[in-house]
Amino acid sequence: MSQHVHGLSLDRRAFLASATALGAGLLLPPGLRGARAEDASPKRGGVLKLGIGGGSTSDTLDPRKLTDWVPVNQAFMLMNGLVEIDKDNKAVPELLESWEAKPGATEWVFNLRGGVTFHDGKPLTVEDVIYSINLHRGDTSSAARAVAAQLTDVRKLSDTQIAVTLAEGNADLPYVLSDYHFLVVPDGFTDWSKPVGTGPFVFESYDPGVRSRFTRNPSYWKANCANVDAVEVIVINDIAARTNAMMSGQVHAINRVDFKTVDLLKRSPRLQIVQSAGGQHFTFLMDCTQAPFTDNNVRLALKYGVNREQLLQTALRGYGRIGNDHPIPSTDPFFAKDLAQRTFDPDKARYHLKQAGLDQLSVTLSASDAAFAGAVDAAAVYRTAAQGAGIDIAIKREPADGYWDSVWMKAPFCMSYWGGRPTADQMLSIAYQSTSSQNDTHWKNAEFDKLLVEARAMLDQGKRAEIYAHLQELVSNDGGAVIPMFGDYLDAVSTQVKGVTPHPMFNFMGARLAEKVWLDA
Repeated sequence: MSQHVHGLSLDRRAFLASATALGAGLLLPPGLRGARAEDASPKRGGVLKLGIGGGSTSDTLDPRKLTDWVPVNQAFMLMNGLVEIDKDNKAVPELLESWEAKPGATEWVFNLRGGVTFHDGKPLTVEDVIYSINLHRGDTSSAARAVAAQLTDVRKLSDTQIAVTLAEGNADLPYVLSDYHFLVVPDGFTDWSKPVGTGPFVFESYDPGVRSRFTRNPSYWKANCANVDAVEVIVINDIAARTNAMMSGQVHAINRVDFKTVDLLKRSPRLQIVQSAGGQHFTFLMDCTQAPFTDNNVRLALKYGVNREQLLQTALRGYGRIGNDHPIPSTDPFFAKDLAQRTFDPDKARYHLKQAGLDQLSVTLSASDAAFAGAVDAAAVYRTAAQGAGIDIAIKREPADGYWDSVWMKAPFCMSYWGGRPTADQMLSIAYQSTSSQNDTHWKNAEFDKLLVEARAMLDQGKRAEIYAHLQELVSNDGGAVIPMFGDYLDAVSTQVKGVTPHPMFNFMGARLAEKVWLDA
């Protein structure tokens, strides 16, 4: 991997990786079995069956509109990204083979990987990469529009090189381009019902929100990958049904294991539990443009009205960490460790209600286990605690199917989750920058927007850390998200599946499990 930005980016990356690895090591409880280093060399053959929660009949394989676990996993089966985040949280080359930044990190040159072909036999070209990046720029519906907005120019230098110019410098650009929306398709491609990519598997069948089947790409360019003959994805949103499918052997692996059943599943000699600490966090979202959440005193009352430790122990069974109403995990080197931890404080909640001119507060919370396993139960725990602060939370139980289209970013108060991102800038940009299409609290703060851009361009890591700490403080004290807890990623995998490792980005090895594992019956 090329060293660039005069070594500063590499130093930052090494720091990020070591910090994440250290954090993950400290947070993994003993007794959880993961993949073993002595797993044999990859074997070819077999059909890998995955039971995945996080799918809907409204899903699409359009990279601009990937919103949940099932379509993200399916997309990575068919398409490759520009840059990959590895198990150590490092940005490593994928279809972009290497890169170099000019001083100031506003101009970058990327080198295209050679010898890669699409499923239809067409060789990968720089035109394909430019087209795929431009899907997220300008007048677009892409969820990555705000992230891509910093790219002011993407142009061809030669048949093997692309130049990218940024509005402001960004030492983390390779991490930005690792976003799962930046998947590559042929120049001009538009048939999202049947994507053609360069990925490990080739499209066979796809029934959104139900099931799909993809077969091995016989000319896949990565060594020791695409080992199984086919992958079958079965969408199982109900956690009990997903667990039963795993226990009965109907599937080889499930994601989003119910925190309440982890200890039970650990007892099975036929299963391994893969646990990864990362940036996954669970949120209660207040729409800052809708009353009563336009008043920050109301938002603060709801933040003081949640019992975080109780939620962590009851909803997550301790498999995670306490949250402080901002999205940066303690494993991130820019985590604001000096920011005072908000605790359950009914008196402070009542104080802020009075500041808002209220004696009590009644709100409706839209809740669904689409957000995470046990989310509806977590809402009930929140409701009980908040009652002591003069807050009445009525729970409106929403169906999982269609939740992300009909409820998320539409209901005034609802539940959600974020999978985290490899850098603080990415997480804050996509979820809190005022111009982001996925700013799911509709929160706008001019100081935040200004400082976010400043920090992004800085190469001085000390100054950058100071700004990121302040940004976390702004989100925590003024933002519209109640973030009581971070949850570890938990997958259950058959011992027949080899090559599985923990990963700080998402369940199922950063949503790339199908590409990397093999079966040993």
